Amino acid sequence: MATAQDVAATPPAELEPLATSSQTGSKGDEGGDGEGTSGVKLKKELGLTEGIAIIVGIIVGSGIFVSPKGVLEYSGSIGVALIVWGVSGLLSTVGALCYAELGTMIPRSGGDYAYIHEAFGPLMAFLYLWVALVIIMPTGNTVIALTFANYILQPLFSDCDAPPDIPVRLLAAVVICFLTWVNCSNVKWATKVQDIFTGAKLLALVIIVAAGVYHLATGNLDNYQKPFEGTNWEPAAFATAFYQGLFSFAGWNYLNFVVEELKDPYKNLPRAIMISMPTVTIIYFLANVAYFSVLTRTEVLSSNAVAVSFGNRMLGVMNWTMPFFVACSTFGSLNGGIFASSRLFFVGAREGHLPQVLSLININNFTPVPSLVFLGFMTVFMLITSDMHILINYISFSESLFILMSIAALLWLRYKEPNRHRPIKVWLGFPILFFVICLFLVVLPIIQRPIELGVAIGVIIIGIPVYYFAIYREDKPKWFIRFTEKVTFTTQILCAGVPEEKDE
Repeated sequence: MATAQDVAATPPAELEPLATSSQTGSKGDEGGDGEGTSGVKLKKELGLTEGIAIIVGIIVGSGIFVSPKGVLEYSGSIGVALIVWGVSGLLSTVGALCYAELGTMIPRSGGDYAYIHEAFGPLMAFLYLWVALVIIMPTGNTVIALTFANYILQPLFSDCDAPPDIPVRLLAAVVICFLTWVNCSNVKWATKVQDIFTGAKLLALVIIVAAGVYHLATGNLDNYQKPFEGTNWEPAAFATAFYQGLFSFAGWNYLNFVVEELKDPYKNLPRAIMISMPTVTIIYFLANVAYFSVLTRTEVLSSNAVAVSFGNRMLGVMNWTMPFFVACSTFGSLNGGIFASSRLFFVGAREGHLPQVLSLININNFTPVPSLVFLGFMTVFMLITSDMHILINYISFSESLFILMSIAALLWLRYKEPNRHRPIKVWLGFPILFFVICLFLVVLPIIQRPIELGVAIGVIIIGIPVYYFAIYREDKPKWFIRFTEKVTFTTQILCAGVPEEKDE
């Protein structure tokens, strides 16, 4: 076992080669807990319960409390908005089943990165990693942190339409830093936080659904008299409405990022997906039925905190519970997002597509501390803006594009390697359907918001010269090599970090 003195004495040029996915096999790969494995590496500490908690905990975060406004705004009517919510859940379930095939066929952490790399090579995999680094992961976590701050501060500024911007950003930064520290300290702490707050957020949604059912049962059906009035039938608007709805289901593929830490992944990955996705879809649909039964279309569109507005109307003196439960929900979702997305950067660095410093593991806690700290920094940096709906559009477009590529990878590998071992093999119609839907979601919104999404496309294009200079090019400048070595060596000392060790 490496010691802190060993870390300090190991210059970057002498670091052991990083373990590849094929070298990370252990007792845990066969369903064990991984405690008996030797070496410094990520441990298999996630069972079925933790897997369900990660999926549900990440999905049920800010989206269900923010996106109802966006879905209704772009769909135009309550009826179509409910259809968007139901279809979004079904599509996410189909996508999750496709990822179950990918995750058991290519049982490596990193999710989309691993699948795109396997099918289309290093450049396309790097571009996904680049966009995830710059846009998808930090921006998604920022949206959740801002939602947490908005809801927890709402009772303190009840006379205002929304809390002041500066306190919201400061509180969001604090919670990001705190949960980054938790994830750096102990994997079991992080998963325990996930388990507890998943229960809290589901309780909040159960309260919303129960109150809505009671409201409807007492004859309050006025808001459903003309459910399709005002529908916006433009295809681009439909695509944007689905962006907002699918954002609320974002996270269904995050368990694939941590497959190497999942006990018996061939069984627990598909089981976690099949338990989590129908549960979330049903709860989301019923929650929106409840929202629209109590709040009029105008009230939903004018509210920055739909669940709080709902609580103020239905819960009386207990209306303070709704901001509290929503804060718990977003807190748990942010924790899960930090846990899973940091592993993507760890895997990318291990494969040589990000600086080696991000592949270091703390020798005491077996956590990827540099990757977590870097993700925390990027997430705090995204607080330069607090406009969550613009952030959601950036995330949704980028994610849709690379999910499209992952599904294309599944179809390509079906054609190229038809006899490859697939513990799970979904009906071919599922990936074809999901591919077409993702293509629709990528192309149409560009027509409606070319400038906004042009920024995301520009970030992707910038990744090509970055790949050439930092990854593909062998004769890198000496100053660049010396700089990266110094950064790696300094980080080793500060974080007591070493590369992942190979099995003997």
